[in-house]
Amino acid sequence: MRRNSFQIGLSAAGLLITFLATSSHAAKSSRSSGDDSPITVVIDAGHGGHDRGGIPGQRVAEKDMTLDVALRLRNILSANGYNVVMTRSTDVFVPLGGRVAIANSYRNAVFVCIHFNATPRSGASGIETYFYSRNSLPLASAIHYYVAGGAPSENRGVRRRGYFVLRKTTIPAVLVECGFLTNPTEAAYAQSAPYRQKLAEEIAAGVRRRNAVGSSFGTTRVATAESIPLQPYIDQTKVSSSKKSRSKRSHKKSARKKKSSSKGSGSEASAKSSDREG
Repeated sequence: MRRNSFQIGLSAAGLLITFLATSSHAAKSSRSSGDDSPITVVIDAGHGGHDRGGIPGQRVAEKDMTLDVALRLRNILSANGYNVVMTRSTDVFVPLGGRVAIANSYRNAVFVCIHFNATPRSGASGIETYFYSRNSLPLASAIHYYVAGGAPSENRGVRRRGYFVLRKTTIPAVLVECGFLTNPTEAAYAQSAPYRQKLAEEIAAGVRRRNAVGSSFGTTRVATAESIPLQPYIDQTKVSSSKKSRSKRSHKKSARKKKSSSKGSGSEASAKSSDREG
């Protein structure tokens, strides 16, 4: 009886040591990688179905590019143990309210909306990342840090704006503009499968490292092994209608005085209608 008790004690001790060793290794791996425990990621491929996205006459359909990147992102995150939910996985139209409803049905989740930009000015280029709520800024900072850093395009920065899918979601939500399909160079990038895979990988890196974003950024804004710098952002929710009217009147007046003058350097994001997402 005493021998049996001793053997049981040894077995229990062995199991405890194994458990502690495994837990310690997992904890170290988690700290070194900066990853969080797996959560739900709701991926929203912009547009779809009858909604091609972009502007009239645009050659490359935005809906096709967003869906391809979204599916690649799904595969990467699923392989890393994340629970992934797609607002659409085929070429169908999903209303904005439906996309928001899907996102809000999950608590421990983040919402990543994928778009490509467009404007009548073909020279416009670059990567932009949008957010609205304050708790979405770390996610926007992390994703933008990786996407803008990995793309051979201009860094147009992080912007706060009240897009419907960002304003109405109750979980951290971002909208990534992965380049201008109206820019010949960036349109060529987007039509390359390796480039779309690269975009998906960089977005996934931002999702995984979202909690490694520092609470403040220094003058160098250089990431260390432990943290990613919090990005400064342009707040596009503070422009009043009176300021917009004055700006339009001023522009028209200057155009009448000198027809050859160049256009104002407004954001390409402002060229989109207020009731559309990207």
